[in-house]
Amino acid sequence: MYSQILVPTDGSPASDAAIEHAIDLAERYGATLHTLYVVDGAAYSTLEAGAEVVVDALESEGKEATGRVADAAEGAGVDCESTVASGTAYRSIREYVDEHAIDMVVMGTHGRKGLDRYLLGSVTERVVRTSDVPVLTVRQPNDE
Repeated sequence: MYSQILVPTDGSPASDAAIEHAIDLAERYGATLHTLYVVDGAAYSTLEAGAEVVVDALESEGKEATGRVADAAEGAGVDCESTVASGTAYRSIREYVDEHAIDMVVMGTHGRKGLDRYLLGSVTERVVRTSDVPVLTVRQPNDE
């Protein structure tokens, strides 16, 4: 049913919550797992100095975050392809889905509500609303 599964990550606890589910699905269906970290350099383009340093640090963070996913997948015997891309997160995720024939996306969500969600936006919500493939959302565990 699924042969290519994407788990976008930003290294947050919310995205980490989705990784276990994505690996389990990939293992169950014999699918290749893809992990994607998107660096949104445009968000830092207004910095007069140091924007390049920030983008370099985010790319390094992306390699670390996707590396953790790849290591976990390898431990479960699941093939994994890791990518760090640049662009707007939800658009880059949609483009990746199209370019790699992804069958399913597994994403974490912070579970924000009301004004917080409105002000901060939600990459997961935008992907859910615009995706042509199923999107499984996994809510971040509530530590309260």
